[in-house]
Amino acid sequence: MYLITDREGNLEQADSLQDRFLAVLYRHMAGRAALRLLIAPGVSKAAGWLLDTTFSRILIAPFIRSHAVAMEQFERRHYRSFNDFFTRKLQTGARQVTMDADALASPCDSRLSVWRIDSQRTFCIKQTQYTVESLLRSKKLARAYANGYIWIFRLCVDDYHRYTYSDSGKISDTVRIPGVFHTVNPAANDRYAIYKENTREYCLLKSKRLGTILQMEVGAMLVGRIVNHPRPQSGTVQRGDEKGYFAYGGSTIILLTQAGAVQPDADILRNSQKGIETKVKLGEHIGRKAMV
Repeated sequence: MYLITDREGNLEQADSLQDRFLAVLYRHMAGRAALRLLIAPGVSKAAGWLLDTTFSRILIAPFIRSHAVAMEQFERRHYRSFNDFFTRKLQTGARQVTMDADALASPCDSRLSVWRIDSQRTFCIKQTQYTVESLLRSKKLARAYANGYIWIFRLCVDDYHRYTYSDSGKISDTVRIPGVFHTVNPAANDRYAIYKENTREYCLLKSKRLGTILQMEVGAMLVGRIVNHPRPQSGTVQRGDEKGYFAYGGSTIILLTQAGAVQPDADILRNSQKGIETKVKLGEHIGRKAMV
């Protein structure tokens, strides 16, 4: 169960069907065995293949109805498959990217939480606890973001699944970290521990005004996949440029900002401290250059 608010302070409770389903699988030995089968490369590949077929179009209309998708916001065209629909593009002008030179823009439509980074603090991302070091698998890189902020953007299946750069600047090559799923003691009872990490990709964006921002995409455990566009030859991107998209599955985007670089908007920070996620839209103002 999640507590979520919009920027006007309207509070609601939400409970993702996907999260409930995964929680049931993780809780019981038989469920964990089934999950191990479901995320096997062959099964996951087959599921992804099915959602890319023309037959999968029969899933589109029920999905639109059950999630009340506002189709008038999206490009009007024929969809070849369910994944073609799921990765649909917004119409020009459907989202406004803040042009405030000192602003940090949301990279996606999502539910956002922001936390101060320290070496001991853990963050729950897709039902797994991480420190920044374990998230990055790099002690050196984690040190570069000590005392900065971690921005966790949780996308649900009914969110827009394309994402953009949060500011302009030079970007690095993409680093990919493969996912793992490991049951610590398969001979134990139903409550033995699970160790899992989702596949993730990240790059570094060197902004002129907001420091070096790390942007990471975290894929879904089942059929979801990350599709990042190639790095431009110039190595330079503009705020609001599309970085990539997620195929089917609830997914997460993470930003790391350095100490003294960016100050989160007060309402987002206040909500996060109360355990409440804030609904944000792609391009929306979520923070600004910190005052020195």
